[in-house]
Amino acid sequence: LLGAYLAGLAVGAFVSGIFCRDSAAVGKRKYLRHIAVFVVLANLCGFLVLPLLAWVTSRSATHPAFGMIALSAAMLGAVLPLVSHFGVAPDAAAGRHVSYLYAGNIAGSVLGSFLTGFVLLDALRNSTIAAILVGLGCATAAGLLVLSGLRRATLAPCLVGLAAVIGCTAAATPKLFEQFYEKLLLGQQFTPDARFADLLENRSGVIAVTTDGTVYGGGVYDGRFSTDLREDRNNILRAYLIGALHPSPRHVLLVGLGTGSWAQVIAHHPSVESLTVVEVNPGYVQLLSKHPDVASLLSNPKVTIVIDDGRRWLTSHGARFDMIISNTPFHWRAQSTNLLSTEYCQVVRSHLNPGGVYYFNTTGSAAALKTAMLEFPYGLRFMILSAVSDRPIAFDRARLRGILTHYRIDGRPVLDLELASDRKRLEQVLGSLQVESRASILARLTSTPVVTDDNMYPEWHPAFAE
Repeated sequence: LLGAYLAGLAVGAFVSGIFCRDSAAVGKRKYLRHIAVFVVLANLCGFLVLPLLAWVTSRSATHPAFGMIALSAAMLGAVLPLVSHFGVAPDAAAGRHVSYLYAGNIAGSVLGSFLTGFVLLDALRNSTIAAILVGLGCATAAGLLVLSGLRRATLAPCLVGLAAVIGCTAAATPKLFEQFYEKLLLGQQFTPDARFADLLENRSGVIAVTTDGTVYGGGVYDGRFSTDLREDRNNILRAYLIGALHPSPRHVLLVGLGTGSWAQVIAHHPSVESLTVVEVNPGYVQLLSKHPDVASLLSNPKVTIVIDDGRRWLTSHGARFDMIISNTPFHWRAQSTNLLSTEYCQVVRSHLNPGGVYYFNTTGSAAALKTAMLEFPYGLRFMILSAVSDRPIAFDRARLRGILTHYRIDGRPVLDLELASDRKRLEQVLGSLQVESRASILARLTSTPVVTDDNMYPEWHPAFAE
């Protein structure tokens, strides 16, 4: 993406030299017309990149949309040399004037990124923002044409044409962006009847919910709205296991809300008195009220939901917990190192009470597993989850049996042991728990590297997976 963008800027700047061969053209207003044309083309190409990418993704594995990105960037790349040629005279003050031009360019780039990333993305859909940018580009072009000295007979149809471009873009946007995220997510498996039940866009990302309650965050599986241990569709058993890892966790921190399913299970653990949930994307909180399995979290007096980055929140708060739990996203996702590195383990360790347990999802990263085991003197692994502590951890099946026997969520029993099927399920759960010791883990991972904030192994070296 960055390569296509920078290559486009370079090519556009080079090609614009064709329009800058007249050394006496400084200040000639006709050059504003060239700039106006490139501004409009750049915005139109940029607008079409998104629907083109979705359309192509739903039909093949190739991505010619990068060509559209390069083309759009080329139009933008042509603007700066033309503006320089128009506004900077080749005299003793040329350097100063060029510096003004660059200062304006940098300030505009920063302001545009800030307004889009921190304001518009929280207020509008991506499709709407793209259409607005076309409108702003056409408005800029109209101003340039007015200043270029065009005769009224020529200017009027140009302005009408720009207005038509704005109108056509606004009219076409809903159709062009119809099922946009369905196409991107499903790819060649996309069908016209595929539609998300819910879709939330904000500056933290895009959350999509399918009709069966499956959630995708940023285009990647992020769980399901379910606390059902009988028909465990989302491995929710992992959340119930805290009963086997700590004898009486009273104060718990959960980093990442997701669907809220883990939070709902943990909040109803018999010994939990308070659950603090830190979630970076407020969209997940908005979804809770729409799904009965987790809706009561919003009114549960035990639960406090904080919108913040988990690591940042920990470094700025001194609270300590009996358990810190993180159902970490896939280790190869961007920024996952922040929740898997040695440095993060040290932050977590400083927020645990004596005997406290850090319980997290390694998502199959052998490097993340080894890192936690080296940072803490005691630990074990169950499936792809790791539990580590400063004191020995006893994986107590008998205690877990007692807790599951009486576990209730919103007043409803998780398992009804009067039913033969539920008794069978309980035995099945308890019999499936295979635990690996810290010594065994370290013995077989001798050549596996440790994750640090600097090397970012989980994101860049997928070969070190379990």
